Amino acid sequence: MAEIQQATNSADLTQRFIELVMMNAQQAALCLGQMANPSTGKAEVNLEAAKMFIDHLEIIKEKTRGNLNQDEEKILTSVLSELQLAFVQVASGSVAGAESGATGHVHDENCTHDHGDATEPTIQSEIPKAESTPVEEDEGKKKFTKSYGA
Repeated sequence: MAEIQQATNSADLTQRFIELVMMNAQQAALCLGQMANPSTGKAEVNLEAAKMFIDHLEIIKEKTRGNLNQDEEKILTSVLSELQLAFVQVASGSVAGAESGATGHVHDENCTHDHGDATEPTIQSEIPKAESTPVEEDEGKKKFTKSYGA
């Protein structure tokens, strides 16, 4: 009986982990203008908030390295790659898109949109990892910064 209970807990934890990943992915997609804001019905772009949600997924990936099953790892990697690609595309075209209205309203505040029943972002192809660049600090320590190509 203990083995059956353990298997059920493992499946439940996998499902909850995937829900956590997808919740962050939906928020990032919303902030990238991939989904319409349920309150306004318009796509809105907030690159700062989108980067925060993408960074949350990066942290989850780093902190869970070696502890995920194959399905969890695949979903996390795919979602993260898709969002990084979308971020680069929106960031490189955000000024032109904002002027033409193609990407919706661009704003700088934190992303506090109503989530409604938003759909999951689609997963396409993988992109290279974000580059880390060392920056010298006062005490001889190196600080790394991350760029998604913006």
